[in-house]
Amino acid sequence: MSSTVAAYKEKMKELSMLSLICSCFYTQPHPNTINKFGDMEVKAINKRASGQAFEVILKPQSTDLSPDQPVSPKKKEISLEELQQQLDAAEDRRKSQEMQLLQQLAEKQQHRRIVLHRAIVDNCDFSRTTERKLNQKMEVCNENRKAHIAALKDRLREKERHAAEVRRNKVLREELSG
Repeated sequence: MSSTVAAYKEKMKELSMLSLICSCFYTQPHPNTINKFGDMEVKAINKRASGQAFEVILKPQSTDLSPDQPVSPKKKEISLEELQQQLDAAEDRRKSQEMQLLQQLAEKQQHRRIVLHRAIVDNCDFSRTTERKLNQKMEVCNENRKAHIAALKDRLREKERHAAEVRRNKVLREELSG
């Protein structure tokens, strides 16, 4: 009986403040107004001189528990062997997770090594290719420079030859005119 009274008090606390305020403003309740709160129904009754009246209908509890027996979850008795098996299984899971973590770390480290090796190889290849291209450009520049110098020397020889010929012709003219 005491649990029913306690449940009734809890349900009354749950009644909304809005319905309480509305009952002050609207003295005439709606006919057949029924509010349901969990396992309780509240039905408003016509207002009386002493105040508002409600009819509270409690539904029977769904489980058949006597109020003398406390409600507690039933725990299965665990034997020492089962407990040891559970501890061993937990230790195995922990070791397995540890091994997986170590394996993942090893794979990451191996991947880093491979990436670093690739980077070094690529850098060496780039250096070799760049050096080869630079050497080819330098050879082409040297050949062009030598060809340019040879062309300048040829022009200079031609100019000297022409100058010598002009001097000779000048000397011959002076001898003939003179």
